[in-house]
Amino acid sequence: MDKVLKIGIVGCGAIGKDHCRRIIDTVPGATVVAVSDYVPAAADDLAAKYGIRSFGNDCKGMIADPEVEAVLITSIDPTHHDYVMETLKYEKWCFCEKPLSQNAKDCEDIINRELEIGKRMVQVGFMRRYDRGYAEMKRIIDSGEIGAPLLIKACHRNVSQGPGFKTENGITNVAIHELDICRWLLGDEYEDAQCVRVRQSANSNKGYDNPQVVLLRTKKGCFIDVEVQVADGYGYDIQCEVVCENGTVKLPDPYAVVRRNRPAGWDSVAPAECMPIMTDWKERFIEAYDIEMIKWVESIHAGKLTGPSSWDGYVACVAGDALNASRGTSQFFKVETMEKPELYK
Repeated sequence: MDKVLKIGIVGCGAIGKDHCRRIIDTVPGATVVAVSDYVPAAADDLAAKYGIRSFGNDCKGMIADPEVEAVLITSIDPTHHDYVMETLKYEKWCFCEKPLSQNAKDCEDIINRELEIGKRMVQVGFMRRYDRGYAEMKRIIDSGEIGAPLLIKACHRNVSQGPGFKTENGITNVAIHELDICRWLLGDEYEDAQCVRVRQSANSNKGYDNPQVVLLRTKKGCFIDVEVQVADGYGYDIQCEVVCENGTVKLPDPYAVVRRNRPAGWDSVAPAECMPIMTDWKERFIEAYDIEMIKWVESIHAGKLTGPSSWDGYVACVAGDALNASRGTSQFFKVETMEKPELYK
């Protein structure tokens, strides 16, 4: 790969720094040429570390700069829509960390702009699709080896949250990963959704609900139950079990998929080794992030994006909007999307 893709990063917080390191040290065919951040010092410090250009807080100036061929957006959630639209104004490749936006309407703006351009320009950072464990789960489900999927039981637990975190962010910022990965695993679309407030943890003393339970029903009749804890008091713990007609497939720990069924005289595969609970999301999905970024750059060099699309980001937001609207009503709310454009089929 002779050509080197020149990337600019908007947002120099934890994940922005991690992606900068990743692209410079690990991703073939790409480099970071510029960074920017709402806090100028954050951009200046990261730029100095790698000897690259800092645009300070002039994020739009960095996006417009002719040297920048692709833009990686890792800024705070409320800014995602505007920076994606700014990138698309110049018809540059864009990688936007989840969520694509904080509501479905803003996602529609992005989709309409891509339709104007006539090609996919945006990839959304749903990195779990690149995790080896989830990929193996999907292979088993798609193979039909243990029958059709019936339901998913999952949990997403975080240690703590920073200042300003709100109850609805438990859906739009945290459970957004489950809203994407469950749909991807099942190859199905959502019919309706409900968010349930349950007994609150003693760790819930900062004005937001913790835990919450997310309930989803799909068009093919599958049922999804996701426990969401944003302050669990012990670690970063991601679990997922898909119950199928003739067995289950479960992902309790990194890289370890446990399958249980009864083909030809055996009861289960060897159990996963016990692993310590992590406290950092970057550790749990470090390989997935690497693969995600490598595949993004490869697809740009090939001229066609293949990863999670603006449509995927939109559907997750539509489901998230329905969940947040349902809270406190004891009712399922419809997950209603616009007609899927041909560009995303």
